[in-house]
Amino acid sequence: MRILTTLLLTLLALSTWAQEGHNIKVTIDGYTEPQLYLAYYLGDKQYILDTVQRAKDNSFTFTGDEPLPGGIYLVVMAPDNQFIQVLVDEKNQRFSMSTVMGEDQLSKTYFKKSPDNQLFYDYLNFLAAQRPLGTAIQERLEAAQTEAEKEAIRQEMVGLNDNVLAHQLQIITEHAGSMPAAIIQANLPAEIPEFTGNEEEVNTQKWRWMQKHYFDNLNLGDVRMLRTPFLFQQVDYYIQKLQVQHPDTLALAIDFVLEKMKPAPDIFKFYLIHFLNFYAASKFVGMDAVYVHLVDNYYATNLAPWTAQEQLEKIIDNANRLRPLLIGQTAPDIRMEREDGSQISLSEVESPYTVLYFWRYDCGHCKESTPIMKAFYEKFKDHGVKIFAGCAKSRDEVPGCWDYIKENGIGEWIHVVDPYGRSRFMQTYDLKSTPQIYVLDKDKVIVSKRLGAEQLEDLLNRLLEEDEKAASGTK
Repeated sequence: MRILTTLLLTLLALSTWAQEGHNIKVTIDGYTEPQLYLAYYLGDKQYILDTVQRAKDNSFTFTGDEPLPGGIYLVVMAPDNQFIQVLVDEKNQRFSMSTVMGEDQLSKTYFKKSPDNQLFYDYLNFLAAQRPLGTAIQERLEAAQTEAEKEAIRQEMVGLNDNVLAHQLQIITEHAGSMPAAIIQANLPAEIPEFTGNEEEVNTQKWRWMQKHYFDNLNLGDVRMLRTPFLFQQVDYYIQKLQVQHPDTLALAIDFVLEKMKPAPDIFKFYLIHFLNFYAASKFVGMDAVYVHLVDNYYATNLAPWTAQEQLEKIIDNANRLRPLLIGQTAPDIRMEREDGSQISLSEVESPYTVLYFWRYDCGHCKESTPIMKAFYEKFKDHGVKIFAGCAKSRDEVPGCWDYIKENGIGEWIHVVDPYGRSRFMQTYDLKSTPQIYVLDKDKVIVSKRLGAEQLEDLLNRLLEEDEKAASGTK
């Protein structure tokens, strides 16, 4: 009895071991290249995972001791990178696939020991069969002469779409939890309810509803969705198209998305890193506030444990430098020297709008900006606008600042320097390059920043117009 028990345990262990790792055998009739590739989706890109050689029986086998993360994988063919999509679920990674080269590849793709893949390809073939029916109906609709005829044809199209939806819902219901069901459901459009009101009111209500329900069909906490071609598209659309592109709004939207991703740590990690890098590199004014928000609420609160300590410190230090310079913050005060050696602080400048301008006389972009800034000042100085211009030169290079000012006829601005770096304005304003422009209101609150000289006129026109409306009580 003891021998029998030991034998059963050994067989059980061997059976368990046999299910570990992955083994995907592929046969492609008509494919003559010696190599085949396995790739996967991640974000908006595809990456090669494995390369295998043709076996004696003309098959290709992707195998490994470790299981593959679940998702949609690509069997990629040389030399033109045609591919066949294959579903990989964490529970079943030992199966075979056979197909052919050519136009009838979809209808002649078969799987053994992979019910999910066979179900998915049966579904794809179903869609392929409906496509010409839809095309024929559309052609008849375009050729129809009477409204009654058109309406009858439209109802045919509705019936066809209903048939497709019914088939999709059947798969979702009967195969709940499977990869095909999750993929089909994730790509179903949201059913927007009917709203009342005028056109603008209805559109606003639809937009707000979509902001709350856009992910109703896509489970952001399903780790299998990370390696699909549609997750990144949907997340990107939600953030970039469905949201007002304002830092506060974007921060809330990203929090909403990341919260839904927390059940899948790999997805959460990928998108937190993605959002941080995206807004760190953003060229749009004010988007550094989103970066600071992500650092403060995730990296500085131990929600990014994968980050090495040295890198984490750099990320947090960068956010700390940016935080005082965010739009809506009071500009850090700096005290610098005029040409006559007298001192003046930024806070001493009385003006409805102050343009804080950091420049160098040997900077190519600064030279291009000078005539634009000069024309801008001439147009807006009667509105009380002033330019506080800090020349970013030190010690024996400072005289060149005054020479450049005289040569270019811009002496009416408030020009300052800091030969010995006592004000630390370079560090305070995180100056890595010039020119840098900030626009401050009467209280020295940052209204806009990091914009080009050519953008100043439009910005000031808008600000002055808003001030005028506010003063008159109009909207």
